[in-house]
Formats: sequence, C-alpha cells, structure tokens
Amino acid sequence: MNSMIKKVSDSLSKFGASLASVIKVVLLSKPTQKAAKCNEKEVVVLGNGPSLNKTISEHKDFLMARDRIAVNFAANAPIFFDLCPTGYVLADPHFFNGVSTDPNVAKLWDNLCSVTWNMALYIPVNQRKFTLIANLKPNIKICFYNLTPVEGFKGFSRLIYRLGLGMPRPRNVLIPSIMLAINSGYRRVYVAGADHSWTQTLWVDDQNRVVSIQPHFYEDNESERKRVATEYHKYPLHQILQSLYIAFRSYFDIADYAKSRNVEIINITPESFIDAFPRMKLS
Repeated sequence: MNSMIKKVSDSLSKFGASLASVIKVVLLSKPTQKAAKCNEKEVVVLGNGPSLNKTISEHKDFLMARDRIAVNFAANAPIFFDLCPTGYVLADPHFFNGVSTDPNVAKLWDNLCSVTWNMALYIPVNQRKFTLIANLKPNIKICFYNLTPVEGFKGFSRLIYRLGLGMPRPRNVLIPSIMLAINSGYRRVYVAGADHSWTQTLWVDDQNRVVSIQPHFYEDNESERKRVATEYHKYPLHQILQSLYIAFRSYFDIADYAKSRNVEIINITPESFIDAFPRMKLS
C-alpha cells in the first residue's frame, strides 16, 4: 500500500511539474535558431574553477585539440586570447544589466568585441535586444537560447530540451553550457574547471550574513569580490543550500538527457564535487 501511495504521489508531483513547465515555456520561451553546429566530435566546457589553471598548464594540448566553450568572466583573463574558445556562454542578467555600473562587465564586452577568431556567443533570448551585440565583429556568431527551467515527466522534459525551449533548472552557467554542447551535436563533452566546492567556503558571520568565497582560475578584483559578497548577504543560508541542491540535481537531469541522445559527458575536473558524470584523469 505504501509503495502504491508513493507511486501515485510521485506521478501527481511530476504531472504538476510538467504542467507548470508548459506554462513557463508558453510564457517565457521564444523560437530560436538551433545551437551552432559543431565541426568536431568533442568539446571541452571550461568552467571558471581554480583547478582550470592546472588543467591548462599540464594539459593544454588536450584542450587545444578539441573545441572549447568558455563562460562568464573568462574573457577578462589574459589566457582567454591564448585559448581562443570556439564557444562562449553568458547567462546571468548581470552581464547585460551591469555594463554601466560594473567595470568588470564593461571590460568583458570590450574583450568580446576584440575577438578575432570564429566564435559562437550564446546569449539568453530575453537579451536579444541588448545594444552591445551590434558592436561585435562578424566573426562572432550570435546564438540565442532559452533559459526556461523545465521539470516533470522524463519524456516530456527530454522533448522540450531537444527543441531548445527549456533546460534543467539553470542554477549556474555550466548547466546551459553543457546543454548547448549536447544540442550542438557533440558526441563527447568534457567538463573542466568545474570544482563546485562551494560548501567548503560557505559560512555565516556574526551578523547572520551568509559568506561564500568562490575562487576562480583567474583572480577576481576587489569590486567583483564585493559584488558577490553583497549578493550572498541578501539570502538566508537555507535558500543558498537549496540553490546548491538544485544545481547538483540539474546535473543528473543533464546526464539522463545526454544518455537519451547518446552523448558522453566526462568530468576531467580534479576533486570536483559534481557526482553526476563519470570522471577521467588526464595524464
């Protein structure tokens, strides 16, 4: 009897989540062109975790032999113009709303406008009217995508993912980056710089403010550290932990979707906290 009740409860929960996702897709998602088609079978998604420095220094040949997708503030790192990523993903609204208030965002767009190689730049479809897009050179292909969070029955979710109308809840930029890599046609997706060791640097200070130190492979300047600290001060600890739970759960949704598309995802990040993908040590 208990197992029957659980099955009914799970089905009702998935039905409700699927219905909510349909409403979100109708209200939020827009038709977009398909993700930029890849010329290679393999790609490395470059997260900005501190371990990426070691991967670059010890295994640069491995990275350069494959397509590379960079994210967020990676373009502000000097190594960006050496790595020459073939794809770049932005997701956080701050990269579009903070140009006039955050010098780091202004520098990011200056650097993106300086790219001389062919690169696909992935931007949320709700930012399609962002003015600085017009300043990018013709060698940068703009690809809009939907950040709409989709949950519910697996078959339903997989269909929406494949149509590019939604994705697992995008708690961080790595989630849309991997999903875009899958939908671009890559057969193998390596994940580097995805330390995700946030819980090791998470605490609450004497003013009951949540503090999280999030190191990157590049060194954040003081203004960026202050901005991140201010953002975390807005939320109580239980909301931060719930957000982390959502992120790690989304990777399992991605793993399921990748399996349905016969795509292999391999985590090459040393000591990564992501437990959804098989791992491989580069040597």
